[in-house]
Amino acid sequence: MAEQHTLPNPLTVDDITRIDFAKSGGLVPAIVQHADTLQVLMLGYMNADALRETLTRGQVVFYSRSKDRLWRKGETSGDVLVLDHVLADCDEDAVLVLARPEGPTCHTKTTSCFGMENAPGIGFMAHLAKVVTERAHVSPADSYTARLMHKGIAKIAQKVGEEGLETALAGRAGDLDELHNEAADLLYHLSVLLMARETGLGPVLDILRERHKG
Repeated sequence: MAEQHTLPNPLTVDDITRIDFAKSGGLVPAIVQHADTLQVLMLGYMNADALRETLTRGQVVFYSRSKDRLWRKGETSGDVLVLDHVLADCDEDAVLVLARPEGPTCHTKTTSCFGMENAPGIGFMAHLAKVVTERAHVSPADSYTARLMHKGIAKIAQKVGEEGLETALAGRAGDLDELHNEAADLLYHLSVLLMARETGLGPVLDILRERHKG
């Protein structure tokens, strides 16, 4: 299940005239982030037509400076970027594109053009959720996640409770390596539980964000 993030004022087709394309000779930088992990995937450029195509098509379209034309990401490779939202920066002369890649983003066949295969920092939790979902649907003989799913929601919830207790005990009396390992087990099993309930960390993060506004 795709994570959902609360985003401020996403652009629509009617907002294109707000973007200051003239400031940079008709093109603005378009930074692409993964909509779930927020990993930076690539940098491209858009003119007004490319932004309009992106918003109407639902797939990311750039203006290729080398081809001197509109270029839909993945038009030959099939590795498209499915649009989630587009945001403008404070000066309205650059855009942030949140998208979900279908396949590698970089022409070198990596996730990111910036050399990071997996999302850094806390963004890895969204990557973990994707991995958990994929492994839940393979044979139980090949995956611990699938075996856990096969045992049902009660067993998954029990494992979260067990790992929570072990994390608490490690936090009280264990060394840091033990605490880190138990916390990793807890986060993994929590990801399985949320996936089994057909949800994810997105709503949890929204609650935390609301509680800690300002």
